[in-house]
Amino acid sequence: MSSLDKETVRRIAYLSRINVSEEGLTELAGDLTRILDFVEELQEVDVEGCEPLTSVADLTLPLRKDEVTDGNIQQKVLSNAPMTDAGCFVVPKVVE
Repeated sequence: MSSLDKETVRRIAYLSRINVSEEGLTELAGDLTRILDFVEELQEVDVEGCEPLTSVADLTLPLRKDEVTDGNIQQKVLSNAPMTDAGCFVVPKVVE
């Protein structure tokens, strides 16, 4: 891959909201070019037949049933609220 020019690096820095000095643009251009070269090198790796991994250890996490409940603690939760009405939080109106 060809080297990134200062204008491209300046644009990347702007879009990333990174403040880079004029002197730092050259160094950042070199860093980004090396990163992109490495990514390009990784694209050449043959991964045919390799399953994606979420972990190097073959673990199966225990699952629970996905049951919807209110937790049976409505009054305890509402006890912390400054104002409630009919089992709900009351909040000030913020949009007119």
